[in-house]
Amino acid sequence: MVSGGTYGIEDIVHGAGYGGAILLLLLTPLLWSLPTAFMIGELSSALPFEGGYYAWVRRAMGDFWGFQEAWLSLVASVFDMAIYPTLFVLYLERLFPWFAEGHRGLVVGLAVVAACTVLNVAGVRVVSTTSIWLFFALSAPFAIMVVLSPFKFGALMHAVTTPTTSRVDIIGGVLVAMWNYMGWDNASTIATEVEKPQRTYPRAMLAAVALVTLTYVIPVAAVWMTKLSPTAWETGSWADIAALLGGPGLRAALVLGGMMSAFGMFNALVMSYSRLPLAMAQDGMLPRVFGKLHRKSRAPWVSIVVCAIFWAPCLLLGFERLVTIDILLYGSSVMLEFAALIALRIREPNLARPFRVPGGLFGAITVGIPPLLLLGFDLVRSQTERVAGMSSFAFGAILVAAGIVAYFLNHALKPMGWTGAEEHPQPAA
Repeated sequence: MVSGGTYGIEDIVHGAGYGGAILLLLLTPLLWSLPTAFMIGELSSALPFEGGYYAWVRRAMGDFWGFQEAWLSLVASVFDMAIYPTLFVLYLERLFPWFAEGHRGLVVGLAVVAACTVLNVAGVRVVSTTSIWLFFALSAPFAIMVVLSPFKFGALMHAVTTPTTSRVDIIGGVLVAMWNYMGWDNASTIATEVEKPQRTYPRAMLAAVALVTLTYVIPVAAVWMTKLSPTAWETGSWADIAALLGGPGLRAALVLGGMMSAFGMFNALVMSYSRLPLAMAQDGMLPRVFGKLHRKSRAPWVSIVVCAIFWAPCLLLGFERLVTIDILLYGSSVMLEFAALIALRIREPNLARPFRVPGGLFGAITVGIPPLLLLGFDLVRSQTERVAGMSSFAFGAILVAAGIVAYFLNHALKPMGWTGAEEHPQPAA
């Protein structure tokens, strides 16, 4: 749910150069991922509820903020989930340019959405098993590239590559790095479907930070040895680099790996995001139909299908614009989670916490500062990105305000209130 391998980081090299890219790839997990992983490790071990971060915020700060957390996460998912079919198509076009013509790429993107919807209705075990095998398959071509790069030391300095269309600068590189390292809280929404979550989540979070960082840094450092120009890099260019290092066979493997990466990420995130409407239906914040489970797999099939319908329309927005909007909305929801961490420390000091953010209340407060500062880069970029004739910032602000309106409308339609934050009724079969 956090990383689909080394794919999707190419624009960081284009915007920051090799040294800058490696520095960003090393600093971002320390300032962005590790604080988030610590926060989620504490909250998921203390409150392993269906709905994860939505349930934490609601318990810590009440119905209004719980609803806003769910709203921000679901709205962010509309843009986040469009990124993965977009990446799938970008890599596919490297192997078969025919798909770049007309609306063929859009049709392929919609097919990815449909396929992952079917897999998720089949259940969580199918999704997890598929993701594990995809990880090994998509990592193999990069391992080969790392081995081959020293034999091409300095040999690609004057290599002729496909002209790039990337406009990513250093700020864009920071945002792409943040996007590649985000999503840690998504695993929390399936806590009731995880064995021994109090022990599993913290260990998985901390191990994954190190693993993801290595999968990003090592291949970039290896290609740096070849002296290939940073301007040759853009989303999808791993395929061309693979061809320079190992020929058409390795190129084809990289393209297939990129497609599997995008497919695997989308597949895993469908599982996460679809549990939010399920949890909200259990609490009475959404109609009960969203709580219906598939008779065999027990997956929330209505929630999965409805979410997929809303994700599909954003497939044409483009990679960089999707990343900018995604981080703006996702970052806002993460800040609410850090606020929930502090609120629960104050309101429920005796809550059993198998894992704790170190440093007491001071540590719980300061751990959220680095991610908050990094979000400033997205605020700067969102002033210039355009969506629907307005800046991404204005567009995001409208979506945030819509969540407030939706809350009061929902409240007006259900004046008797919702299920208590500590009650978790069973969903309808």
